[in-house]
Amino acid sequence: MIIEMYTTQNCSFCTSAKALLKQKKLSYQEIDVSTDARKASEMIDRSGQRTVPQIFINGKPIGGFTELAKIHRAGGLV
Repeated sequence: MIIEMYTTQNCSFCTSAKALLKQKKLSYQEIDVSTDARKASEMIDRSGQRTVPQIFINGKPIGGFTELAKIHRAGGLV
């Protein structure tokens, strides 16, 4: 499973998403968009969203922390 997560430095939902992935011992690539306008633009292009976190699993956008938590509760984060 390849997980990419666009984040900013002071985002509580980003912190929660990272904590959940660490709890599940899942590795992820964090892309901080708070200081990189090019990466922020890339995030918007890929997800259609301007809020963080934006999480991708195997290249597919799943949304943010709320959606990640739903996937976890359904047993989808193995």
